Amino acid sequence: MRCCSVSYFTNLRPGGDIPDYAMSNARLRAIGMYVPERIVDNHYFEEIIETTDEWIQSRTGIKTRRYAAPDQFTSDLCVRAVKDLAAHYDGTLDDVDMIFVSTVTPDQPMPSMACLVQYKLGLAKAGALDIYAACAGFVYGVTLAKGLIAAGTHRKILVIGAETLTRVTDFSDRTSCMLFGDGAGAVLIEADPVGNVGFCITGAHGEGGLDLYISGFAETLDGQPISQNRKIVQNGRRVFKWAVQTVSSKMPELAQANGLTLDQLDWCVPHSANLRILEAICKEANFPMEKMLESIIDYGNTSSATIPLALCKAVRDGRVKAGDKIMLFGFGGGLAYSGTVVTWG
Repeated sequence: MRCCSVSYFTNLRPGGDIPDYAMSNARLRAIGMYVPERIVDNHYFEEIIETTDEWIQSRTGIKTRRYAAPDQFTSDLCVRAVKDLAAHYDGTLDDVDMIFVSTVTPDQPMPSMACLVQYKLGLAKAGALDIYAACAGFVYGVTLAKGLIAAGTHRKILVIGAETLTRVTDFSDRTSCMLFGDGAGAVLIEADPVGNVGFCITGAHGEGGLDLYISGFAETLDGQPISQNRKIVQNGRRVFKWAVQTVSSKMPELAQANGLTLDQLDWCVPHSANLRILEAICKEANFPMEKMLESIIDYGNTSSATIPLALCKAVRDGRVKAGDKIMLFGFGGGLAYSGTVVTWG
């Protein structure tokens, strides 16, 4: 019994019985988002590198992205996203008992972003944990939330994906600096008799770590010397190929595990790394591009935040409706991937 979490014991019925929500299903109940006010279009890059608006759009699909203010950090974006969620939620967040934050751009290595969010929002009953899985991290968070709820140890969990990637962007790198933006998205997942978060998959190809990294303390990765500038380093060609092959092959497997075929999905929300990657995934998987939800065009690549931003945008503008079957699929740094299917509403 010592291995159980504190929240298990604090939520026991009188007499020590198993709590009434043990083995509950997980329901994604609410969603919110926040992007910084500063809008940066492609013409900005024409002044700092050799490029054009036409070149950027043709190769990435990006028109604009958002940049955080100098005094605005990842925890601040998380808090704003949760407050937006709360404004669209008909319950209280005071009883949230866990917070997951996926990010590769924390304010600092310690304390965690989740602890800062817990403190800044005054969620005194919540545990707090960061997830360091980059662009796959948000869906990893959804997967972990589903597991904790099924185990009966927690019943109300915030999952946040947030980044200030402009803090780690190499603006001298012509091939990547125009890709990245800042933003945050959050969802609330609750214990419920009838859940809407389906079967989840996770996986990794760690041998691809050299293709996408931010340096830290070690001067080598897999025995190879790496850049020490603490900026994003990416082999775009290799990541592109891995993403298309991995996602297009796993999409039908994930759909089947949820009792569906790909044509029964109403929407797919992949990580918005690059619009051309999404188009290639659709072609390879024989999935219609018009059923892909993206956040890349308006917000750029926001890593952990792209999926909740894309989903929230589509919910708010009325494209996503009650009963819609939505596949979420994260992929990126690690190299790692994660996916699930949510029935909206």
